[in-house]
Amino acid sequence: MTTAHRKLRARRARHRSSAGPLLAALTAAALLAGCTVTGTDGDGRGRDDGRRDGQVSAPPVGSVLAVKIDNVSAARPQTGLDAADIVYAEQVEGGLSRLMAVFATEFPETVGPVRSARESDLELLRQFHEPTLAFSGAQGKLLPLIDRAPLRAETPEDAEDAYFRGDEKPIPHNLYLRPDELIDSPPGADALTTGFRFGPAPAGGAPEDSRTVRYPAARFTFTWSDDSRRWQVSMDGTPTVTTDDTRVAPATVVVQYVTIRESRFHDYLGNNTPYTETVGSGRAEILRDGQVFDTTWKRKAPTDGTSFTTTDGKPMNFAEGQVWVVYAKA
Repeated sequence: MTTAHRKLRARRARHRSSAGPLLAALTAAALLAGCTVTGTDGDGRGRDDGRRDGQVSAPPVGSVLAVKIDNVSAARPQTGLDAADIVYAEQVEGGLSRLMAVFATEFPETVGPVRSARESDLELLRQFHEPTLAFSGAQGKLLPLIDRAPLRAETPEDAEDAYFRGDEKPIPHNLYLRPDELIDSPPGADALTTGFRFGPAPAGGAPEDSRTVRYPAARFTFTWSDDSRRWQVSMDGTPTVTTDDTRVAPATVVVQYVTIRESRFHDYLGNNTPYTETVGSGRAEILRDGQVFDTTWKRKAPTDGTSFTTTDGKPMNFAEGQVWVVYAKA
């Protein structure tokens, strides 16, 4: 155990009479497997300080739940992904991908596998009012930034009763969250302060039956289904189906072209962590109703949502239902 972990546990021990059995089990399992579980991201370093004064300690009214979801092949099939209102896809180390699922109108019983956070997540989540971020840990030097961010950060160490390990996948791809252990009930659609507009499709779309977005070591394909009126998701060439055999199929897909640059952080192998810039402007392709629409996206400040306008300058409407936003390199 690192010195940082000892300090943090000592601090929390003053507020809790005992550490529960789940945390002990998680820590022991991680040590046996040579992996980290909470407060770390593969480099063995944990939180180096406690929460700052004023950090959000309880979910406010209208707080969305954002969960970092593992997306390597060993983590699939995922659980609860179909219940998310929004799924963000971002590039991470080694050209792989990771997901952030945002829940506001419905909480599934279980979500996962849960994995670690990235610096880009903090900027992305500023659009929501004090969101709850559920994640397994983070790179040691990033943790102080998470502590200072205007969000409620919840790892297994922070909320041990909310997490559990499944037995169908190996560590670290088997950590799951019970959302109702963090927030009593979904806050509702009003908490989705993304700037997205929903309504009838505008004119000017071109027919589209399939679109693939590629990262260096991952790819997403969205195929239009006339029967379900949804875009069926495949990842790395395999249909995306949840553990309860539900095909993941959003109503709208946003391919948003952004700057993806190097960050100040690296993983335990020395690979640089990409930073996805979600504030600014650029082009985006919106898939809905079997069509693709060329649009421009704009987000002036971190606390703003993102607006999308068509080539004639009119607001772009999304189809009602789940939205996937895939960040592609401009």
